[in-house]
Amino acid sequence: MSERQTEQHGSYHGIDTWPDHRILDALLSGQERAIAAVRQATPSISQAATVLAQRIASGGRLVYAGAGTSIRVAVQDGSELPATFGMPEDRILYLIAGGRAAMFDSLADAEDDESDGAAQAEACRPGDTLIAVAASGSTPFTVAAARQAREKGAFVIALVNNPGSRLAAVADLEILVASGPEVIAGSTRLAAGTAQKAALNLLSTLTHIKLGAVHDGLMVNVEAGNAKLRRRAAGIVAAIARVDEASAHAALDQAGGQVKPAVLLCAGAKDIAAAQRLLVDANGNLRLAMSRLADT
Repeated sequence: MSERQTEQHGSYHGIDTWPDHRILDALLSGQERAIAAVRQATPSISQAATVLAQRIASGGRLVYAGAGTSIRVAVQDGSELPATFGMPEDRILYLIAGGRAAMFDSLADAEDDESDGAAQAEACRPGDTLIAVAASGSTPFTVAAARQAREKGAFVIALVNNPGSRLAAVADLEILVASGPEVIAGSTRLAAGTAQKAALNLLSTLTHIKLGAVHDGLMVNVEAGNAKLRRRAAGIVAAIARVDEASAHAALDQAGGQVKPAVLLCAGAKDIAAAQRLLVDANGNLRLAMSRLADT
């Protein structure tokens, strides 16, 4: 336990006798330390996003691996990428200790199953990027999955909360978010989980900004799968193309609900085919496509 900062017992003796405001202040302080740890990790997050964006752009898949809280946080990150950034669901994989049932039930012993970690990682292939998440950095399932994924040709990113970990040692790149001791010793659903969530959020968002899914702070790859999102998409088109929402809705109808070609239609592309050609030539970068439209 002395080797793992997340397992160390901090100065919280008698916390169960404290008044509520003091307990909550201690918990919030732990959360603040978690975010400070993520800020310290931004250079490695930036490096990881550069690699991840390049590999996704080349056709690689994004794979998350972990156990317990770590994989639940990772699945939350990955499951939101299709709707937010338009990433195809079939290009996101999850290696979950205990399988999908472990997302809802503890199945604590599953994290010790090295053979299952290695077996699940057999699905990895060259071009893929595996993000292996473990607060301790020593979870047997996750370490085995990372090792096997790397052997299969995947690039492995380790997201850990403790320095000098086994997981970091088998990875190609480490993101260390040293969130320190928990208010409740070893309860990594607290500060460590917050640090993991924030780090993954930054990593996936920066990656998709690099991939052209964001324009002026707007989600231009948003999937308009319901009424709320259709309204949001129309608002995005109207804001970027500087047209009214009726025109934006009409353009979205022509573009099959896709924001980028709808923007180009509103900005002067003669038809949907021309808009799509501009996007293909610009590798999906809306700003570049708009600049080329302005030059025609």
